[in-house]
Amino acid sequence: MKELIIEKTQNTPGVNFNPSDGILEIEGRSIPENPNDFYHPLLDWIAQYFKDPRDFTVLKINLEYINSGSSRFMLTLLRTVKQCYNKGYDCRVEWYYEEEDESILDLGKHFYETTKLPFDFKVI
Repeated sequence: MKELIIEKTQNTPGVNFNPSDGILEIEGRSIPENPNDFYHPLLDWIAQYFKDPRDFTVLKINLEYINSGSSRFMLTLLRTVKQCYNKGYDCRVEWYYEEEDESILDLGKHFYETTKLPFDFKVI
């Protein structure tokens, strides 16, 4: 399986999903005009990855801003990770936020409460 690498733009986050080390990173702003077009390839990749994942997978999410359309897709992505976690795979989410950014922290807490995945909240 190949890496999924998408360069960061003003409206979309950078993505670096590496199947060889199990580190899946999303970083930047997520305000695409059409979130379906942006997130559909990520969801497809994740589904393929979890057919034969690494022993340990970490999803690192470092968003400075995310709109509601993107948030729905992010939740879908996290639910896919949760399905694999429920099957016994070792998965963790690292949620990065700036100390004064309560809205991103609150969103991470919402995702944690919704999915019950292991979350590590990290101040940057």
